[in-house]
Amino acid sequence: MLNYTKAFSSFSVNDLDAAMAFYKDILGIQVSKEEMGNIALHIKGNENIMVYPKPDHTPATFTVLNFLVPDLEKTVDDLAAKGIKFEHYDNQYIKTDNKGIARGNGGPSIAWFKDPAGNFISVIEDK
Repeated sequence: MLNYTKAFSSFSVNDLDAAMAFYKDILGIQVSKEEMGNIALHIKGNENIMVYPKPDHTPATFTVLNFLVPDLEKTVDDLAAKGIKFEHYDNQYIKTDNKGIARGNGGPSIAWFKDPAGNFISVIEDK
């Protein structure tokens, strides 16, 4: 029934202006203000992603947005130079290096960081 429809993703933030600045100025994504007080992230090859304000926002405990990148090391270095702080893990499932990159954990190399609302975002090496 729904296999012939388009779909899009959305997630909430507690400060729409901070989110807009972060996604536009730090991550370099085209962002537009939309009707009903939302913003849209325009990511090449995808439907727009809706970001909406929620006064009682609680950050997601899972990754809400994944970016495939051709060179993870360079992307992490570039984002770190812009002030992005990457998450560090050392448990039985995920171990990250000093840059926050998980390598050889049974999947692609990946690094996580948070947006200003505390939502998890990842960059994943696309080989």
